[in-house]
Amino acid sequence: MRGLLSSPFASSLASSLGITCAASLVVPLAVAAAAPAAAARPPAHRPAAETAEAGDAGSTQSLPLAPLDGRRAATAAPGPAEQGLVRRDVRPFSLVGVVWDDPDAEFHGRVQVRTRATATGGWSAWRDLETHTSEHGADPGAAEDAARGGTAPLWVGDSDGVEVRARPEADGHGHGGAVPVLPAGLRAELVDPGEGTASGSFAARAAAPAGAEVLPALSRAETVREAAAPRAVVPGLPDVPGLPDTPDPSATRQADPAPAPAAAGGGADMPRAAPYIGPRPAIVTRKGWKADEGLREKGFVYTKKVKVAFVHHTATGNGYTCKQAPSVIRGIYRYHVGSMGWRDIGYNFLVDKCGKIYEGRAGGVARPVMGAHTLGFNSDSMGIAVIGSFGTTKPSAKSVRGIARLTAWKLGLHGMNPRAKTYLKSGGGNRYPKGRNVRLNTISGHRDGFATSCPGGRLYSKLGTARTTSARYQGR
Repeated sequence: MRGLLSSPFASSLASSLGITCAASLVVPLAVAAAAPAAAARPPAHRPAAETAEAGDAGSTQSLPLAPLDGRRAATAAPGPAEQGLVRRDVRPFSLVGVVWDDPDAEFHGRVQVRTRATATGGWSAWRDLETHTSEHGADPGAAEDAARGGTAPLWVGDSDGVEVRARPEADGHGHGGAVPVLPAGLRAELVDPGEGTASGSFAARAAAPAGAEVLPALSRAETVREAAAPRAVVPGLPDVPGLPDTPDPSATRQADPAPAPAAAGGGADMPRAAPYIGPRPAIVTRKGWKADEGLREKGFVYTKKVKVAFVHHTATGNGYTCKQAPSVIRGIYRYHVGSMGWRDIGYNFLVDKCGKIYEGRAGGVARPVMGAHTLGFNSDSMGIAVIGSFGTTKPSAKSVRGIARLTAWKLGLHGMNPRAKTYLKSGGGNRYPKGRNVRLNTISGHRDGFATSCPGGRLYSKLGTARTTSARYQGR
């Protein structure tokens, strides 16, 4: 399963080296063997003739890193030497990441990139890619398996030149002071998200179609009526109360509802006896952000219910506009599926800096779709990723409200209080052993289930606000 690729046009200037770490995400299935830079590698389940070139459908250029000390890449064994790409011209792209062959291999060191803007011809400063990504993916022993390891992808905007450097560095985690070796098979993945396509090429999509481009917001009373109304049962899908997966295509988006004022016995427009389900927010569907449904694996995987919402950041940087958010999501989707071999994008939902909510992994927004976002805790949970990096940057108030609006509705469908705690059984990981029942907030950060910096300290500190606001949306 891999995106498409093309070789660079020219190379110039040798470079030096440096690098940085962190986190990205998701799950996977097929493995793509390393190939020469000029060879195209389409997804494993897709005929080569259907492989798209750069353009509306998007594409990926996959370029092997080489030692930067003059040795030939074809003969040099992985080791402590720096690897990278010398500055070169390439086809236009907007998102970049680095992958390696072994999905279980840790990257101990730094990866940095610099890119040339298509509009100005100017080169950016060196920027770090987050490399600590093992905390993302399917639970150990799950049917989904990562095909490759990789950094978090970085959004760089329209670019036509690239330079990469990767440097191994001791990080104090079991190397005895020795400099670790770099993982084998390092490749730079340059993703052009294209203009998108909503081909809907898989027949299974009909089981839970995305429907209109934007699922309209519903008031609390309308949401409660939806949850209480009889619904058709689709064979093979969990019968979860809430929004039918095929809304009226003629529906229009409503204004985002304000949270109900805090009051004893619930919100002003919601009787005490009513279920605590927040108003359904407007959601941009996969069709809305123009996902190419021919990239992902067929079918859907479901869990029993949604007890916990894990909040992430995409670690793709903050240099995007809200208008560009669909392109960023298409880039992440193509990177996760094509470059890392995951079955689909790992997050269930994404939220941009303007607070707009997007459907992530396919299977129906009201369904308990199994994601690949928090290794060890993907069962009975969902993953929400705020687009950006929030280690030092404060998230927007709109994005925090987006988390609150989404969790008030989705957790409410499953009877969960956003301010409460619950238990999930660990599927294994670096923080909790497999089988342990772990007490978690119903709105938790990624770091609560795995030893990681995600979702960034500045976003993590806002989760208390998100819980309180989410509960008010529910009328609590």
